[in-house]
Amino acid sequence: MEHTGLAPAYRDDPRLAPLIHPGGPFEVENVVLAGIPLRDFVRAPRTIVDVFRAGAAHDALVNVVYEGERLTFADVRGRARGVARELRTTFGVRSGDRVGIAMRNLPEFVIGFWGAALAGAVVVPLNSWWTGGELTYALRDAGVSVLFADGDRCERIRSADRPEGLALVGVRTDAGDLAFDELTAAAPLADDEFARLDRDDPVTLLYTSGTTGRPKGALNTNRGTIANLWNMAFASAREAIIAGRRPAPPRQSVTISTAPLFHIGGVSAIVGGPLGGGKMVLMRRWDAQEWARLAVDEEVTALGGVPAVARQILEYPGVGELGLDVRLFSIGGAAVPPDLVTLATQVFGADVALLNGYGLTETTSAVVTNVGVEFAAHPDSVGRPNLTADVKVVDADGTPLGLGDVGEICFRSPQVARGYWNDAAATKTSFRDGWFHSGDLGCVDAEGFVHVVDRLKDVVIRGGENVYCAEVEAVLHEHPDVVEAAVVGIDDRALGERVCAVVVPRPGTEPTLASLRAFAAGRLAAFKCPEALVVLAELPTTATGKIAKTALRAQVAAAAERAW
Repeated sequence: MEHTGLAPAYRDDPRLAPLIHPGGPFEVENVVLAGIPLRDFVRAPRTIVDVFRAGAAHDALVNVVYEGERLTFADVRGRARGVARELRTTFGVRSGDRVGIAMRNLPEFVIGFWGAALAGAVVVPLNSWWTGGELTYALRDAGVSVLFADGDRCERIRSADRPEGLALVGVRTDAGDLAFDELTAAAPLADDEFARLDRDDPVTLLYTSGTTGRPKGALNTNRGTIANLWNMAFASAREAIIAGRRPAPPRQSVTISTAPLFHIGGVSAIVGGPLGGGKMVLMRRWDAQEWARLAVDEEVTALGGVPAVARQILEYPGVGELGLDVRLFSIGGAAVPPDLVTLATQVFGADVALLNGYGLTETTSAVVTNVGVEFAAHPDSVGRPNLTADVKVVDADGTPLGLGDVGEICFRSPQVARGYWNDAAATKTSFRDGWFHSGDLGCVDAEGFVHVVDRLKDVVIRGGENVYCAEVEAVLHEHPDVVEAAVVGIDDRALGERVCAVVVPRPGTEPTLASLRAFAAGRLAAFKCPEALVVLAELPTTATGKIAKTALRAQVAAAAERAW
C-alpha cells in the first residue's frame, strides 16, 4: 500500500484549513519532476538565495553568537557577500563548482556557507571529525576547488595526500594558503550579481558514511532544502493548533546548536535563520555546564539534540530552576527512549512543544514529524509523513505491503536528493522510480504513523553519528592479530549505542581493545573506533556462510560482563 496524497490528518482537520487551503501559507500543488509526481509548496521561497535576501528584514538582530563574539544578520550578510566576490574573482568559482567547508562550529561556517551559495557553488560541508585520509577522499570525489578550513583540518589535509589544485583558505589559522578574513574584507557582491539559481539546482553535497567503506555524497537541491524548512514551519504551526496553545508573545527565537553544522540538520539551521530571524548560539564543543550558562545568558527558547544530548540537558542538576522559557524541545537522530518525553514535560512544563522526526541526509533532513500531544501519545513512532511526503513500505521484491506489515520504508518527496555524486550504482539501488529506499525497516499503522523497528543497513548510531559496520570491519581485518572481525552496537544510556568489535584472533595472539583502537585511530575518525571488545573462537554464520549478526548480538549481550 502506498500512502500518497495529503494525509487525512492534514486534509480532513478543519482547524488546519486556513494553513493548507488555497491562499494559505502552506498551500501545496501537484508538480511533475523528471516524470515523478510530487507535491510542493506554492508560496515558499524558490531558492536559498531568496532566503538570504529575506534576511535583510532582520539585519539589526543578532544571528550568530560564539564565545563572546556576536554577529548580526547585517554582519553575516556583508561578510558573506565579500566571500562570494572573492570566490568569483580570485578563485574563478562559477555556478555548479564545489566549495568545501571543514571546521568546528564557528561563525565562519555560516558566513562561508552563504558566500559559496551566493557565488552559485555547491556547498560541501565535510565531517570535521574525519581523519586526513577521509577528508582528502571526499575532496577528490567531490572535485572541491576551494576549501574553508580551521587549523586542525588544515593540518590534517596537509599531512595527508592533499588534492592537487585545492585552494586552502585558513579560518583562524595561518596554515592555509590565505586567510578567510581576506575574503570577508573584500568588496561585497551586489544583489544583482548573486547567482541565478533554479529550484532544482543542487545547493549542497553532503557525505554519508558508506556501507562499503567509502562515504557517498548526497546531492540536495534548492527545492528540497526549502521544502524541509516549510514542512518544519507547518509542523510547528500545526502543533500549536492541535494543542490549543495560544500564540506566545513575539520574541526572537534562540537556540543552542548542539549538533555539528556539517550535518544536514546544521545546514537546515543555517538556511532557516534568515527566514525567522533566529539567533544561533555556537559552542566550541558540547559541555553541559557551558550549555547551562549559555542557555541562561542568551535566553534560549528552543532546545534539544540527539537523545544523548537531550538527556544531559534534561538531567542537568537544577535545570528546572534556571528560569528558562523553553517553547520547543526537539529530540532526533536516533530512537527516542519514552522516558525522555515524560521528562521533557516535567522539566519545561506541559506547554513545551515536543518535536521528534525521522530523516536522512538523502531526504534533506526530517521527512516525517511527530509533534506535541501526538508525540506524547505515540512516543514509539517517528510520526506522520510531512505535508509534501509520500511513504510506502515494501518487501524484499519491492512489492508494497499493507498496514502494520514490516518492510523497508521508502519515501517520495521534493526533499529526496537527486542521487549520489559519482556513484551510479548506489544511486540505482537506493533511488528507484522516484522513491528513496531508506534501508530502515518499519511499518505504517492505521492512523498513518510511521514506526521504525530495525535497520536493513548494518549500522551503529553512536550519539547521532552513523557508523557503518562494514567500514570498521574492513579496518579491523587488516590488523595482524585478527583472522575475522565483526562490529555490532551495544546499548549505552548516554550515547544510545557504542561500537563493539568482535574478533577471532590469529593463533598465538591476544588482541586487546587498546591495540585495536590504536590501529584504527590512524584510519578512522575517533567516533568510529571500537569502544568495547569481545573475543570469540568463531563467529556465528548463516547457512550461506555470512556472519549472523542477530545471533552475534545475542552472544555479545551474554558476554557483556566479561568484555567490559
